[in-house]
Amino acid sequence: MDPLGARSQFVEVQTLPTWDQPQGVQDEVDRENQLPEEDEQLTNQLNSLESPFPFRQDINRKIVLFNGDVALLNCTAIVNTSNETLTDKNPVSDSIHRYAGPELRDELLKLKGCRTGEAKMTEGFNLAARFIIHTVGPKYKAKYRTAAESSLYSCYRNVMQLSKEHAMASVGLCVVSTVKRAYPLEDATHIALRTVRRFLENHGENIETVVFAVSDVEEPVYRKLMPLYYPCSKKEEKISLPLLPANIGNAEGEPVVPERQIRIAEKPGNLDDDSGDDSLQSNLGLVGSHAFARMEGDVDKQRKLILQGQVSEAAQQKQHQRNYNRWLCRARAEDLSDIAALKALYQTGVDLCGRTVMVVVGRNIPVAIIDMEKALLYFIHVMDHITVKEYVMVYFHTLTGEHNYLDTDFLKKLYDIVDAKFKKNLRAFYFVHPTFRTKVSTWFFTTFSVSGLKEKVHHIENLQQLFTCILPEQIDIPPFVLEYDTRVNSPYYTAQSSGL
Repeated sequence: MDPLGARSQFVEVQTLPTWDQPQGVQDEVDRENQLPEEDEQLTNQLNSLESPFPFRQDINRKIVLFNGDVALLNCTAIVNTSNETLTDKNPVSDSIHRYAGPELRDELLKLKGCRTGEAKMTEGFNLAARFIIHTVGPKYKAKYRTAAESSLYSCYRNVMQLSKEHAMASVGLCVVSTVKRAYPLEDATHIALRTVRRFLENHGENIETVVFAVSDVEEPVYRKLMPLYYPCSKKEEKISLPLLPANIGNAEGEPVVPERQIRIAEKPGNLDDDSGDDSLQSNLGLVGSHAFARMEGDVDKQRKLILQGQVSEAAQQKQHQRNYNRWLCRARAEDLSDIAALKALYQTGVDLCGRTVMVVVGRNIPVAIIDMEKALLYFIHVMDHITVKEYVMVYFHTLTGEHNYLDTDFLKKLYDIVDAKFKKNLRAFYFVHPTFRTKVSTWFFTTFSVSGLKEKVHHIENLQQLFTCILPEQIDIPPFVLEYDTRVNSPYYTAQSSGL
């Protein structure tokens, strides 16, 4: 029942469709369309794997995706996103203050602020919601991405914990990341969805409803990612599995930082007699991968021996792994926003086998004026979590000029630096709109410079050929590529149509 004086525009949570209920015929059609037909190989591959987020109708029944103002929800508590002094001016906070009344501002003064990642509670005053949970999301900087992920996780985790401790039946969650805080929306959505999912699995037996309140901008991202964490069927669970990010957190959804996973024994120095070399090697792996932690010899001496050809293949692989890890650490620490702004490398959908599709736009790489070492760092930063599973690359060479050509020495350096998983899990490289010169260059590069890549390279003359491998709706194609393909290949398309 609404509290006394509640406005008519307040929304009853019980009237909103839950995630296990399609919102109409079109919604059912959309869900079917986004699930590609599975071939026998893909079906066998997916069926052999277990999803970390299995289909749970009981959990889906508790989830609501609501496009609207969180301040209007008539539920036990709603969430307000603010700054450390709880005085932030943002659309969510402004609306909550407007409906709650001036008493809320007076109450917030008594809280004396709130630290990033914490959650504090006040009354709802004139809202339909009985309580307001205030939390402070992190300011995002690529250089401190790990800290931002942990803080954002803490926001959602502490909100859910307060809901449980106060026996709240329903809670309305706003998106805890404002434009001022600059947190990438898609990254933030992954953390929000998985944290709530894990909490409901482990501690949510008494929570009846969780509402994700989103805006028009946020809704498409939530709708795209919700099936990954709240699949509506076993089929959707299997199809969503390859789309999950590499880091899905621990059992509570908290981001995992491998470097910080140090194992401490109950009685250091007293190893059981039956603890063999395998156990010791496993424990050392949790401490770190650098030379000192692994009790290896002089690294400089090893490098010298490698150059002289006197070191085993296993030792060379270890040296290569250390080298790659150094590049990866640099990539995670450095500000690469200027390279990201070029939009020359980005993730899109999946191919017909469910493999992640990465796109490279040749024309967007100003080779002559950018720092190519930073470009290499950006490639490693973006691709590291993608390459843990099978993936394909699509390179649009369309209208790429002389000043955009990547030097073969740079490509060779990139290929030599990247981890083995980059090479192993790359299943196909689609070279779209190649010229005669690039075909010859590619042949020489894959024949004499690198091994094992030639059979993966496919030259694609027009987009229709590409669409036989990747559906049009699964790949974001730059407008100039579409325009060029239509103009240059229109005779081919006309001939194809007349032949039908």
